[in-house]
Amino acid sequence: MSERETWTTEEFGTSHEGAVGVLLADGTVPAPVVLDMSSGGGGQPVAQWSIYSGRIAHGPRAAALRAVCSCGWTGSEHPLDWDEIGEHDLAEAGAGTADRCMQDWDAHTTEVEASAVPLPETITTLLAQLEEEIEKLAKTSPLAALRAARRMEVTAAQVGYWPAHDARRETPAEQAAAALGLNESAANTLLARFGRFSPYR
Repeated sequence: MSERETWTTEEFGTSHEGAVGVLLADGTVPAPVVLDMSSGGGGQPVAQWSIYSGRIAHGPRAAALRAVCSCGWTGSEHPLDWDEIGEHDLAEAGAGTADRCMQDWDAHTTEVEASAVPLPETITTLLAQLEEEIEKLAKTSPLAALRAARRMEVTAAQVGYWPAHDARRETPAEQAAAALGLNESAANTLLARFGRFSPYR
């Protein structure tokens, strides 16, 4: 597993884990760069976009950056202007381009949210209102706010039990995953948690 900065949302987690991806001049994706450890005996593979500067001990030179997601989605290519970057540190000189990749991924997760099974407006309004009220309560009584959050947990476990069993019985795994905005493994884990059954059966 190579190291690089990634982004997730609270709702979709690692099903839509985003990062800045690198493309070389020939359009290929470079392999992670193995950085030598000072103590010897192997190194740590790194795929952070800013390592691909083409300089000594670093990876090949990146020609463009693009957003990538664990679901397989990729964003538009954003070329790097090496005439402008020159001898500057890529992490600083390319930061604006990397930010555009994150904005592309944000737009992707917005599309994922829009494609998930819609919630009635009454539910979204109540949830937003409840969150706001608990945040206000936390300013005057943190313990009461914590108890309210715990009550939310208990309520979620109670009201999610039968829907999890019904969804598992009536909906194909691929369809359930798409409706929840998750990959199949994460959707199965979610159903198992609320339905209180083993995700392995």
